[in-house]
Amino acid sequence: MQATPANTIEPLALPEGVQGIVADWSSDQRAFKKVPWGKAMMWIFLLSDTFIFSAFLISYMTVRMSTTDPWPNPSEVFALTLFGNKIPLILIAIMTFILISSSGTMAMAVKFGYEKNRKITFILLLITAALGASFVGMQAFEWSKLIMDEGIRPWGNPLGAAQFGSAFFMITGFHGTHVSIGVIFLIIVATKVIRGDLDHQRPGFLTGRKGNYEIVEILGLYWHFVDLVWVFIFAFFYLW
Repeated sequence: MQATPANTIEPLALPEGVQGIVADWSSDQRAFKKVPWGKAMMWIFLLSDTFIFSAFLISYMTVRMSTTDPWPNPSEVFALTLFGNKIPLILIAIMTFILISSSGTMAMAVKFGYEKNRKITFILLLITAALGASFVGMQAFEWSKLIMDEGIRPWGNPLGAAQFGSAFFMITGFHGTHVSIGVIFLIIVATKVIRGDLDHQRPGFLTGRKGNYEIVEILGLYWHFVDLVWVFIFAFFYLW
């Protein structure tokens, strides 16, 4: 009986200290093993965006607690007149419902994408884009109502604290820009899904891997983040 030869392959020598850390994080095979670079980069982007939105909301809370001028009542400022009656926050409630519903359609799009059901994925992506566009349209209506009817500007507010206008337009405008960019990418990815670009790896934008629908999941991460941020904006700005 022959003896089994010993394993003579020596493990790869890794540098120690700072050089080892740099070597690990400069190689996707070690730092992000089995994680696509696109998904890792999206998480890094979302982390940086979290810092920006956190800075905005913390600044808003600081300004609101430190100002000596009266802060406008959100229930009155954001009320909508329907059938002769003023209903507090009805438009904001509808916007929130639409955006949260779009998270559900986006999650379903990711599921059907990985099942390679192109038609259903395409429909769900378009529905998500339509809900996002509806949200942006309602936000534009809300802005026009505040500017035209209430006279609120980024540099002034006839209803009380001057910082109200600058904080509101900056925070909701930055979030609305994220939603608008998401809608554009939803339409682009939906078009590529229905044309079969992801299945056939047709050369072009966002079609890096053949038969891989990870771009739909990456887009889903972005969309869920935008929805989550809105929940915080809704709580801090409209309910406080």
